[in-house]
Amino acid sequence: MPHDSDHGRTVAPQGSRIDAYVDRYAARATGMVASEIRALFAVASRPEVVSLAGGMPYVTALPLDVVGELVADLVSRRGPVALQYGSGQGDPHLREQICDVMRLEGIDAGADDVVVTVGSQQALDLITRIFIDPGDVVLAEGPSYVGALGTFSAYQAKVVHVAMDDEGIVPESLAQTIYALRTAGAPIKFLYTIPTFQNPAGVTLNAARRQQVLDICQRAGILVVEDNPYGLLGFDGEPMRALRADNADGVVYLGSFSKTLAPGFRVGWALAPHAIRDKLVLAMESAVLSHSTFTQLAVGEYLSVQPWREQIKTFRELYRERRDAMLTSLDALMPTGMTWTRPRGGFFVWATLPEGLDSKALLPRAVAERVAFVPGTGFYTDGGGTRNMRLSFCYPEPDRIREGVRRLAGVIEQELQLRDTFGPGAAPGHTGVDTPGPDIA
Repeated sequence: MPHDSDHGRTVAPQGSRIDAYVDRYAARATGMVASEIRALFAVASRPEVVSLAGGMPYVTALPLDVVGELVADLVSRRGPVALQYGSGQGDPHLREQICDVMRLEGIDAGADDVVVTVGSQQALDLITRIFIDPGDVVLAEGPSYVGALGTFSAYQAKVVHVAMDDEGIVPESLAQTIYALRTAGAPIKFLYTIPTFQNPAGVTLNAARRQQVLDICQRAGILVVEDNPYGLLGFDGEPMRALRADNADGVVYLGSFSKTLAPGFRVGWALAPHAIRDKLVLAMESAVLSHSTFTQLAVGEYLSVQPWREQIKTFRELYRERRDAMLTSLDALMPTGMTWTRPRGGFFVWATLPEGLDSKALLPRAVAERVAFVPGTGFYTDGGGTRNMRLSFCYPEPDRIREGVRRLAGVIEQELQLRDTFGPGAAPGHTGVDTPGPDIA
């Protein structure tokens, strides 16, 4: 590599992609890498590709003309307020409305303990910032939400996965993991969980286990961070009772309007005990001073004048139809040895490939057949998920879902034939399809 003769330093040649700033970044920047979901965007957004990858809500189901009129009316009536700086904690009226929303899941809370954030993703970032020092442990389900894993990595946390089955976190595994870490002297800061219609697995922590998980964490003095973006999108019966409903002091609850209204508003929230609430407000102000008053007031107007409960019911029915299309197609088309979860709400099915197949190696071949999914490895930090894939049913129309599953089943059948002929790991060569960055859910 050429040297700068005047200053004796090594420089990258002109046009090189080498990062000239690599030695100047903070150590935590090494953990900032693109997620496997974002890396699919260029491919999965092609019109000929059926994307079973993205967790994008079907916002077309909203009454978009009504939303447009509501926004225009907001500007004309309250423009000087909507376009001005706001409170770091969030609009007071919206915080009261958020408490009404959470009441559907059994949460009795006051607006003073709610902090409005830029989506629940920012709430997760703020919680991590105020609790995590490099090397601290975060407990998380295995698999877990890729956006959370990226946040924990950016703050140099060590993620330890806790076993999960079709009924959610296994309490015995949680207790054993805590005991082993404490015996080793590891500092456990919190348990991160999506207990209802989990991303990516689609499973739900049952009622008995919810109380067990709360009891285990309370005895161990471990905070629970409950991330619940899908809780109102169940397909059968009333919403599950939130963890926060049964433990106000030991749970930070994260919520979002991204799935029940629209992600473009970027409005989420954290409900936290008083002391944590104060730290969250300070962290929020240092990050963005105050976030969009306009979007907060727009969401507040929507909740005030629109039948939002009926709209959630519309989303539930729409997603149920798409879930059914996916499960029926998987049942009919997938080869022996393939298994998958059967979600009762939310956006995702978690599938497990037959022995000897690798989901990441399978992806380029699937894209060549015009179907995309998310490999399971992106939802673990310990190398797990090689035989898993996340399949999303929220965005494509039912007929597209059926076609996507048909294409995917064909690819898996071909891989099984190769495995049986040449052994595990057999590959006919790279397809020439790179998988560079869709959605962030």
